[in-house]
Amino acid sequence: MSFTLDKGNGETKKRVVVLGAGVIGLTTALRIQEKGLYQVEIIAEILPTDPKTYKYTSQWAGAHHRRRCIGLAHVAMERSKINKWIRYRLQDFRRNVEIIGAWRRCFRRLRQIEYYASEQPRPNTLERMPGFEEVPKDRLFLRAVCGYSFDTVTIDVPVYLNYLLSRFLEKGGSITRGHVQHIQRVLEGGSYPFPEDVEIRRNEAVTSPDAVIVCVGLGARFLGGVEDRSIYPSQGQTVILRAPWVQFGKSFEGESDEWIYIIPRKGGNVVIGGTQGVDDRYPAPRPETTRDLLRRALELCPELDLLPIVVEDACGLRPKREGGFRIELEYRKTSDGRRRISVVHNYGHGSKGYIASIGSAEAALELMEIGLK
Repeated sequence: MSFTLDKGNGETKKRVVVLGAGVIGLTTALRIQEKGLYQVEIIAEILPTDPKTYKYTSQWAGAHHRRRCIGLAHVAMERSKINKWIRYRLQDFRRNVEIIGAWRRCFRRLRQIEYYASEQPRPNTLERMPGFEEVPKDRLFLRAVCGYSFDTVTIDVPVYLNYLLSRFLEKGGSITRGHVQHIQRVLEGGSYPFPEDVEIRRNEAVTSPDAVIVCVGLGARFLGGVEDRSIYPSQGQTVILRAPWVQFGKSFEGESDEWIYIIPRKGGNVVIGGTQGVDDRYPAPRPETTRDLLRRALELCPELDLLPIVVEDACGLRPKREGGFRIELEYRKTSDGRRRISVVHNYGHGSKGYIASIGSAEAALELMEIGLK
């Protein structure tokens, strides 16, 4: 099925296929579709509207903004440009918090306090966050030697993912549900091999897309034709509490990779978490981890001890990658060798998916347009 459509001025829209519908895939697809020059189609096995599953990482994230250095590998542009785009994320989200409507329901502006068991190098990247202050020594968490506070934004993940999906469709994007086993299938026919009803497409011409954007997270390890062995899972377990009286975020980084965070969301729920199960593929919450998270969260934030209701405990598998995430342009040919198709890789963000989503989408768009010239 060809999506090379008339733009209204005699020119045609190029057809772009985005693989994956997590926060990276949705943000990238929306950004490209919003430009008005392309017709974008998402191919994904799982969507935000589906029941929760460990196979869909984005729905499990705590999702708040901390200005930390993000590892970059296989990035085909200047690091300074990537970092600039990542900064846009906080600026955009802070601005849209004030907008009445769908955007405002996704975000919450609040004060964040971060404590550390060891001295942090200076200058600290957090110093660029709005409202940055050093926590006085007499107000530190009992096991901390330093701490910082700043203004930030948290994201109500289920609401935001569905917002991205609906916004993409409103802008004219389309979605095909399908499991892509090999990228060559998409290069040859886009979404044609994945119809829900074969009869619908029996008489359609099979055409290749002009560009393919790979946003498949952990799936990059298993997607034929990509098979990136440097990507691996990092299990993160969380507990979601009903505690609308908690009006601030807190975190503590201790010794030996100890980490606990408390993230209030717009709707009144609070996410607590802080596990980094490197190469841990276990797809369900462990009860002993839930108890440990609750114990450490209460130590850090005694305000939680007001009989909050445990909404759920959950875990997701972060798509981490050795050396950092991958944003890279390459060219692939169709099997007959007649067409060269631009393929942009945009995956491996680990725990930084929401932080990097807008910046990565901008980077992917720029690389795609370079490839289409």
